[in-house]
Amino acid sequence: MSKTKQLVFSAMAIALATVIATVIKLPSLPNGGSVTLFSMLIVCMVGYWYGPVTGIIAAVAYGILQFITGPYVVHPAQVLLDYPLAFGALGLSGFFYKKKNGLILGYLTGVFGRFVFHMISGLIFYTTYVDSFQENAAAIWASTLYNLSYILPEAILTLILLALPPVRSMFGKLKVMATE
Repeated sequence: MSKTKQLVFSAMAIALATVIATVIKLPSLPNGGSVTLFSMLIVCMVGYWYGPVTGIIAAVAYGILQFITGPYVVHPAQVLLDYPLAFGALGLSGFFYKKKNGLILGYLTGVFGRFVFHMISGLIFYTTYVDSFQENAAAIWASTLYNLSYILPEAILTLILLALPPVRSMFGKLKVMATE
């Protein structure tokens, strides 16, 4: 497989995910975060096609693009945590590229990684303004619930989509096209 083909397929996935995340998104939450109908899946596909190194590089590039096209930053640490690291975690899907049901396993791993980085970012944001243990406990719940409110619905919708036999077949054929 040529590096040019790998670069082209990765660039197309990043571009498609960016268009979807920008144009076809359900209502955003007031402080960032939105269900973007399968953009995370498209980013995870690069890892599913080519493995973790290419997957993570492409996902970090996507995260930087998300920062450029629509940043929402309240705390400086969010720049790193919410963009290249959180979206870069979607590339963890590549660790499952040779496994049976690798796309689903990789997708779930990538989404969980993204959730963890957004969670840490939320903790930094919420705990900056509190000084007691009780308020910190509330901050943990606030960050958890806030991030789950948009990541979980998109993950569920994606898993439903991937459960459909014609869709599963199409993704298998796409992998063959991308890797031959």
